[in-house]
Amino acid sequence: MENISQLIAKDLLKIQAVFFRPEEPFTWASGIKSPVYCDNRLTLTAPEVRNDVENALAETIRREYPGAEVLMGTSTAGIAHAAITGHLLGLPMGYVRSGSKDHGRQNQIEGRLERGQKVVVVEDLISTGGSVIEVVNVLREAGAEVLGIVSIFTYGMKKGLERLAAANVKNISLTDFDTIAQVAAEENYIKAGDIARLIAFRDNPSDESWIGGSR
Repeated sequence: MENISQLIAKDLLKIQAVFFRPEEPFTWASGIKSPVYCDNRLTLTAPEVRNDVENALAETIRREYPGAEVLMGTSTAGIAHAAITGHLLGLPMGYVRSGSKDHGRQNQIEGRLERGQKVVVVEDLISTGGSVIEVVNVLREAGAEVLGIVSIFTYGMKKGLERLAAANVKNISLTDFDTIAQVAAEENYIKAGDIARLIAFRDNPSDESWIGGSR
């Protein structure tokens, strides 16, 4: 029987929200060359996939964070997912800006948040974990009890895992890099021999030796 991780992996590949190109790597803003391009915003314009994603996010929150009182999306990619999932769960939602506004009330947290409320952060993807941990820290400083993070996709990079552990924050992702690589090979998006190259990238993104790997 197909599990949620495999289902979401197939969905993301189908709409090219996670697109593999090991032969012609993408270049990240950091300069790192990557065989993967992620744009989970595309789930919002694919109703069937969006339905799978939002229901899976809601079920994950029910199972992993039953005490959740508020959902907070990351800006900007997590906002819509937090709103839709909050609707499914009957929970209030808000979002955290990357920085405080320079006008009005100068909010960084948008939406009502009371001190002591139990919050789940909704994120679209996690790579090195830096941005989502900043969101967690802002919420903690505002007095929230952050139960953890729910995300659509994670690379499972060592740096990201270490940062999450150091921040003492739990993350549950609907699917991950290894699952998507395996499904991509099974569905003929990539060659079976590319899996090792993809995992080599995941294990050490700064080492580009995987680019010249076996094909």
